[in-house]
Amino acid sequence: MASHPFTASDLEALRAWDTPTICNALELVVPERRGHGFTIRPMVAADVTLKPICGLARTGTLRAAAPSGRPAAEDHAVRTGWYEYVADAAMPTIVVLQDLDDTPGTGAFWGEVHTAVHKALGAQGCVTNGSFRDLDMLAPEFQIIGGVVNPSHAYVHMVAYGQDVSIHGMACAHDAVVHADRHGAVVIPHEAVAKLPAAIDLCTRREKVILDLCASPDFSVARLKQALQQSREIH
Repeated sequence: MASHPFTASDLEALRAWDTPTICNALELVVPERRGHGFTIRPMVAADVTLKPICGLARTGTLRAAAPSGRPAAEDHAVRTGWYEYVADAAMPTIVVLQDLDDTPGTGAFWGEVHTAVHKALGAQGCVTNGSFRDLDMLAPEFQIIGGVVNPSHAYVHMVAYGQDVSIHGMACAHDAVVHADRHGAVVIPHEAVAKLPAAIDLCTRREKVILDLCASPDFSVARLKQALQQSREIH
């Protein structure tokens, strides 16, 4: 099992903040990542009331527009191999599935059964450009951040797993740390995980100066200029 410069508790701690806050902190900790590493297109959350998810990526690809063309035994082997792959983790996981079809989401991999299966395998949820269904029957507390909602699974089948994938502009590799909520998802570099709480605290203290002024009856452009300067001086 691979070792990581963080613990499961570190990942759990990051679930206290939404994904935009994580992105803000990453701008301080790894400023070179400011322009990439996150989803850049609208996504659909299965349940907007769920807390954010954060775990190690288990990556895979799928198609649904046409049959796989493989023997049934091979399809079965790929599917069961995928389950073994997702389960092989010492920390909570996030499934990151790329739909390779020309029209992603033609068939839904995610629904009542697969959310229950993957929750049992240790996954907190999924990030995909594909589709999901069974909105009233999804496994409790299992979040899906998906591309579309679709009623059919068509010919959905796993293509491969464990490789690099891209979800709405977010490149993701096996074992990457992924944080996601109703806003979308972001990949957190391993070396940044343990540094984020302190960076979030700094961001919060800097923003508070400006937000407090905006709520004050003494607000003015002159005071705003002073607050912006004061914010920049907080370290």
